[in-house]
Amino acid sequence: MSTQRKVALVTGSATGVGAATARILAGRGWDVVINYSRSQSEAEATQAACRAAGAGTLLLRGDVSQDADCRALAAATVERWGRIDALVNNAGMSVFGADAAWDALDLEAFQRIYAVNAVGAFQMARACLPQLKAAQGCIVNVSSIAGSLGIGSSVPYIASKGALNAVTLHLARTLAPEVRVNAVCPGLITSRWFVDGIGQEGFEKLKATVEKTAPLGRASTPEDVAEAIVWLVDGARTVTGELLLLDGGVHLGPRPPAAAR
Repeated sequence: MSTQRKVALVTGSATGVGAATARILAGRGWDVVINYSRSQSEAEATQAACRAAGAGTLLLRGDVSQDADCRALAAATVERWGRIDALVNNAGMSVFGADAAWDALDLEAFQRIYAVNAVGAFQMARACLPQLKAAQGCIVNVSSIAGSLGIGSSVPYIASKGALNAVTLHLARTLAPEVRVNAVCPGLITSRWFVDGIGQEGFEKLKATVEKTAPLGRASTPEDVAEAIVWLVDGARTVTGELLLLDGGVHLGPRPPAAAR
């Protein structure tokens, strides 16, 4: 079935940034694919919110580390709507551990995190590319300041996001002018993902540090990040190859004390 409404496929969109992105796009007149790997009930809630906003929806389970799943996600979207205008590669994972927790940073951790965060994004881009080219569409990769600053939850995660940034730049060059490719690079996000990874107490300590030292004095909400993604999807017609830092200014270093300002 073909449609005149634009269609966005958002991976990892059951909760957090992905869910917020799907909801905002739905409110702006897009039809959306909600993808999940484990969180079915949350994905169904996101689907209901998007439908309430007037969007056509498709709820699909799939693991982006598996190329067959990536191709199936793209094929199901095309079968439903006949087009893909935007791909948001939001699915991601990490191992949360201190830098000295070497036992948690084995080959299996590297391979699994790379498979989702970097390889999965590439596989999704490849699967959706014919439709994205036809639509003169776009890809937005959800990366992290980890890939730019070398800080983050673990070495495998940092490395995977650095790789994703490099993939973003390469695809932006090679897919132009038909397809725009950009990435958003958030810092701390006030989402369940961080709480599940480091616990409520650890999250509150990290959030307090960001609020005390970051130039803007606040962490991002999922909606903050989603709004930037939607701008890159639904606007920003001359922007490609951008790695947009969304970290409240953390990359600038700690803000000076009040007496120095």
